[in-house]
Amino acid sequence: MSKIFKRLVLSTAAVAMLAVPVAQAQSRHQDTRQGHHYSQKKHQDAKRHSWKRGERVSDWRKRAAIRDYKRHGLRAPGRGQHWVKVDNDYLLITLATGVVAGIAAAR
Repeated sequence: MSKIFKRLVLSTAAVAMLAVPVAQAQSRHQDTRQGHHYSQKKHQDAKRHSWKRGERVSDWRKRAAIRDYKRHGLRAPGRGQHWVKVDNDYLLITLATGVVAGIAAAR
């Protein structure tokens, strides 16, 4: 039993001695970049469109109609109308023409 223990201790010590020069040979991970300047773009908010009644929405067919209007606090749309969310507004759109019939701010 003691021979196995001696071999284990000696092999562990030998591995530890071999690992020391390897650890010293590695770089120090210092940042060696010099003269690099990073510019940062200024944040610009997207221009928001303020909708008015009678305006035409060009891409209203691409947007999903809001079917559960009561959950969003909207009144029932009339015949030939539906609610669409555009930016942060709910627009009541006339289906035949795409004209805004009503506007409500989203919460």
